[in-house]
Amino acid sequence: MSTRFPFTAVVGQQDLQLALLLNAVAPNIGGVLVRGEKGTAKSTAVRALAALLPQVEVVAGCRFSCDPASPDPTCPDGPHTVEGAEARDARMVELPVGASEDRLVGALDIERALAEGVKAFEPGLLAAANRGILYVDEVNLLHDHLVDVLLDAAAMGASYVEREGVSVRHAARFLLVGTMNPEEGELRPQLLDRFGLTVEVAASREPDQRVEVVRRRLAYDDDPAGFAARWADEESAVRQRVVAARELLPKVRLGDGALKQIAATCAAFEVDGMRADIVMARTATALAAWDGRGDVLAEDVRQAALLALPHRRRRNPFDAPGLDEEKLDRTLEESAGDDDDPDPGGPDGGGGQPSPEDGPQGGDTGGAQPESAEDGEPRPAAGGAGEQAPARAAEPFRAKALTVPGVGAGAAGRRSRARTERGRTTGALRPRGALTKLHMAATVRAAAPHQRARGRSGPGLVLRRDDLRQAAREGREGNLVLFVVDASGSMAARQRMSAVKGAVLSLLLDAYQRRDKVGLVTFRGAAAEVALPPTSSVDAAAARLESLPTGGRTPLAAGLLKAHDVLRVERLRDPSRRALLVVVTDGRATGGPEPVALAGRAARLLGAESVASVVVDCESGPVRLGLAGRLAQELGGTAVTLEELRADAIAGLVRDVRGTTSRRAA
Repeated sequence: MSTRFPFTAVVGQQDLQLALLLNAVAPNIGGVLVRGEKGTAKSTAVRALAALLPQVEVVAGCRFSCDPASPDPTCPDGPHTVEGAEARDARMVELPVGASEDRLVGALDIERALAEGVKAFEPGLLAAANRGILYVDEVNLLHDHLVDVLLDAAAMGASYVEREGVSVRHAARFLLVGTMNPEEGELRPQLLDRFGLTVEVAASREPDQRVEVVRRRLAYDDDPAGFAARWADEESAVRQRVVAARELLPKVRLGDGALKQIAATCAAFEVDGMRADIVMARTATALAAWDGRGDVLAEDVRQAALLALPHRRRRNPFDAPGLDEEKLDRTLEESAGDDDDPDPGGPDGGGGQPSPEDGPQGGDTGGAQPESAEDGEPRPAAGGAGEQAPARAAEPFRAKALTVPGVGAGAAGRRSRARTERGRTTGALRPRGALTKLHMAATVRAAAPHQRARGRSGPGLVLRRDDLRQAAREGREGNLVLFVVDASGSMAARQRMSAVKGAVLSLLLDAYQRRDKVGLVTFRGAAAEVALPPTSSVDAAAARLESLPTGGRTPLAAGLLKAHDVLRVERLRDPSRRALLVVVTDGRATGGPEPVALAGRAARLLGAESVASVVVDCESGPVRLGLAGRLAQELGGTAVTLEELRADAIAGLVRDVRGTTSRRAA
């Protein structure tokens, strides 16, 4: 058995360690979500926590770790007697990213259930984690329905498996810890809210601290057992402190003054629902117990707010998580007395964020912006080289769905039709591997003709493995939405680029809600570049878009060819995920020999590969050339103007590629 890196030897991650220890003291806090860049000891600290938890008493032979003092009356391995108890270390169970629902919650043997009436249940990871730790690395990469199942079990303390009329329930009380790198995509706000605490971790920028990290890691790699032995006293002290805090926790007093501060803080930061108040109360109580005190103080409430509120302030993918500490201190101070309760949020109620009216209309605090000439081309900027400062995006709006035609088989999502594990039943097929979703009627029809030959004598069917049929289901998939944005001089008129960015932000928000991957290609000057490779992080795409400068010629062909390269590579990496190409341009092509002809050939190359596409026509002014519409025809897609996009009139924009191609050929 390998020796884990000691918890107390982790350098510079005090907030992470505190959040984990508080959950060890009071598991009903609801777990910890650890957000941060790679290489910051997230996994190391979580794996080391299990060694600090006290041993647990379990019923001998029970696969669900029932407590002999109060065994679960519904345990599938029960009923239990008080004899046969044993002590063992608390387990830490890891949930891999690629786990199936059956692996998580357990699986029923449907064949035995139908043929013999026996509840043959194989426990999953939730059963293994009962009364221990369930660790989910890269929790943001799990399928949403798995995260829902996981968080429901954590909230209820039980797992339910129901299938074709067969039901199994077992206890599932565990300390839930999830880690994630925000660069790889965010969790939905409603899922973020289900985690009790959150911690942001980052590598230290202090050279001395970084030196100590390297020194300890090298010493551990050279002699794990010896390194762990040197930290044994510190580990033992923390373990004893956890036990003492657990014993003190029921005796800690949470007074009305502390409750008022908790309520005032949650109201001031406008968090949704009441979960934040409850989590803060439990966390503040655990902090007092951890410090060996019998009363909750204002400092406990403040620390609880810093751990429990930042992720609950995030309402859409473009909001940065965090908490205004000055506002927090002001709120706690104002709510400390019993006199009155002034509005702690101030007139803006938002932590000092600037309003859209802070600057002149159409202006930019970073410097003067050149006016647009009558022909739509910008006048040169004072800085030279024809490059304009980034324009601020207009307010995003709600966009209707753009869908890829046909039926796919990609990752679960909410955009296009697809064959999925969840959704409406459309037919039946023979199972490949383990049966997961039984099609009862098809199974009965397959078995019925053989009952006499199989010697059936009783009321039940005589089933064979070959009779079982898997339900074929249709739901929705997530797609790769690749944005190709024209950032050339013809787009640099300030009002136009602001509207363009607002439209793309709206589509990015839609992609976030529909569980898509997104990518961003921009073109201007003499070339195109991949501003953001395909990723699940739409907020990263929004940040790149916000800082996008404009100016120069319009290498439209280069942008389309760069998109072709990105799509080709992604088809190799993820062949089941279908793509939707969104080209944002006025359709002009300049620079180099025969730019229009080159752009046409590049568009026809994408069209020949049946890439579903939409061209967002950004041309403005009283005279329009219709270049974007011609580009859409060559792509085999559809064109829509910015006005139509904003008017919420884009339903059904992406037609069936085959139908469009056949009409074009005719």
